[in-house]
Amino acid sequence: MKLRRDRKHEEVGEKILDVDASMQGTLTFKDAVNLKINGKFEGTLNTKGNLMIGEHASVNADIFGEMIIIAGKVTGNVIAIKELKLIAPGIIVGDVKTPLLSVAEGSILEGRCSMLSHEKEDNIETRGSLMSTDELAKYLEVDTSLVNEWANSGRLPGRKDGGSWRFDRSKVDEWVAAGKIK
Repeated sequence: MKLRRDRKHEEVGEKILDVDASMQGTLTFKDAVNLKINGKFEGTLNTKGNLMIGEHASVNADIFGEMIIIAGKVTGNVIAIKELKLIAPGIIVGDVKTPLLSVAEGSILEGRCSMLSHEKEDNIETRGSLMSTDELAKYLEVDTSLVNEWANSGRLPGRKDGGSWRFDRSKVDEWVAAGKIK
């Protein structure tokens, strides 16, 4: 992984991260950053700012971000709260949710697409961040039984939806940051 700094962008406080490596896990950015992935990534991406998946990149992840441009291959669901651009030879295999979508000739979208209205756009972050017990276990890299134990004992913030637990990613992130994941 390399961090590219551009003096012109530093003057305005813009952060640029250019990743040209194989990575696995969860990447979460609380502050806006310009992230470009040129290598392989597997896991979960939760970004603020601009995300660019380069032409030679291979990403197997669910992606949540603001402005997303895809020129490589993405396998997973993509939620862009502002705009999603799919440019040739980009490929998405998964469902897409965004208020603004641009699909260039020569690119492929294989999945369902939900175009969000502006009133729904304000609530997409909350809806997009709800996770099931299995999704949360994978996100936290723990056993599902441990997530159920924490939720049933009231230690982990979540709510019952039908007979299943649902977890808000931002509340879970706060819980983890507070050191309560012991």
